Parts: sequence; C-alpha cells; structure tokens
Amino acid sequence: MKRMKTKFLHEGKYVAEVTVELIETDEEWSPYLSLEEAYKIDDIRECLRNGDLEAAAKHAKVYVLTPVAV
Repeated sequence: MKRMKTKFLHEGKYVAEVTVELIETDEEWSPYLSLEEAYKIDDIRECLRNGDLEAAAKHAKVYVLTPVAV
C-alpha cells in the first residue's frame, strides 16, 4: 500500500515542503521511501544547499526563514 506524506527539508535559511510517497508493508522497515523518492529528497536538499531555488521549486514549495525579534 502507498500513501502520500508531506516532508519539510531544512537547509540554511531555506525550507522546502515536498510531498513524497511512502510504501507501507507488513515488514519491519515499513513505512519507507522508494529509491526514486529518496533521490528526489536528496536532489532538493542539494539545490537548497547550493542556493538553486528555481530547481528546488520544480519539485517542492520553497520558503525563506526569517528570524523574528522578540
């Protein structure tokens, strides 16, 4: 069985909101990501790390974190 889940990836001052597909089985490691979904997360994280927001935005919603003075 497969289900969708939203994950948040934080790199520096950026956060990406990405939807991934989790695979659920009766095995002990369940739920888990497919290899393709894991590579997608890695690619988005690398784009954020390099400041390539345009490429990251192709697969995720990208946000900039702004400090709040309290």
